Amino acid sequence: MTPASVSDYRELARSRLPPMFFEYIDGGSYAEVTLKRNVADMEAIALRQRVMRDMSQLDLSIETLGQKLAFPVGLSPVGMAGMYARRGEVQAAKAAASLGVPFCLSTVGVCSVEEVAASGAAPWFQLYMLKDRGYMAQLIARAKAAGCPVLVFTVDLPLPGSRYRDVRSGFTGSSGISGALNTAWQGVTHPDWLWDVWLHGRPHSLGSVANAVPKAGGVTDFLAWIAKNFDRSVTWADLDWVRKTWDGPIVIKGVLDPQDARDARSAGAQGLIVSNHGGRQLDGVRSSISALPAVADAVGSDLEVYLDGGIRSGLDVLKALSMGAKACFVGRAWAYALGAGGEKMVARMLGTLRSELSTAMVLTGCRNAREADKTLLDLAT
Repeated sequence: MTPASVSDYRELARSRLPPMFFEYIDGGSYAEVTLKRNVADMEAIALRQRVMRDMSQLDLSIETLGQKLAFPVGLSPVGMAGMYARRGEVQAAKAAASLGVPFCLSTVGVCSVEEVAASGAAPWFQLYMLKDRGYMAQLIARAKAAGCPVLVFTVDLPLPGSRYRDVRSGFTGSSGISGALNTAWQGVTHPDWLWDVWLHGRPHSLGSVANAVPKAGGVTDFLAWIAKNFDRSVTWADLDWVRKTWDGPIVIKGVLDPQDARDARSAGAQGLIVSNHGGRQLDGVRSSISALPAVADAVGSDLEVYLDGGIRSGLDVLKALSMGAKACFVGRAWAYALGAGGEKMVARMLGTLRSELSTAMVLTGCRNAREADKTLLDLAT
């Protein structure tokens, strides 16, 4: 199948990846109510079609936090992406750079920040608050030394939400001989993945934090490290400590509430990402797109406001821009494409989003992505 949409990349990833890795990408927490809302609420938004306008010149580019983006899309941090394709984070970063958009590296990526930066374009670096502030300081110093332009501080994961699919697939909750046999069977029954990732994609350490989990034998060991080291006591005051350690732009990821957005502004952030962690944390909360307008209104032009969650097409990107986002970050879309076929597929997927965004702009009469606003929406529906 030649993929034409994000849903096509999803099906290709499903066929190529062992079930435990596909379900990890695809699933959400608990009953996945919020995961479904992210997509359904985006689909319910209607664009306002306009005709008979000169749309011969389009400008999709934006400038944000000192960077020019070819179009208003970036790649969200996705944990363990190096298990979806050989040195997966490097391949995704190269694809993003080739399209002129940013790649954000997860703290728990298989490839280290140094490896990704050496591939050609320094990534934005995503960080969680860890109990060991000394180790956090080391991570921040490494990101700075690697040339990362932006620190993305994720605040909605003081502990992981319960993800039922991961238990059923054996990704979590499976150990001992039965767990090992399940993992081995999933690998050998997906030979393309086995050859590309398992046999030739080593090392399979958690790159940037590999020295913190030196004896990790699998996902269970990694999750135990998270439970021990992620800090539930963190408050906005802790951002002062981060600011003293990092002198570049800070973007807060995981904001849904307008008051939290105002607190992020008061704490000295330069941007925020409206996100519910892709429906992977507190199930039952509202969709990212439904939270966006109030958050954007709360901070006005003081912060760069981005959206993460529910983006499945370039049309969705324009909807988010029209509702107050400066740009959109996609997670599952690029993870599906990476699992489907590596760098080439990620680049192709990004090209599809760009083409779809162009089409949507022409048919709504929007010549410049920087000028998208609510006048592009059909509010009568």
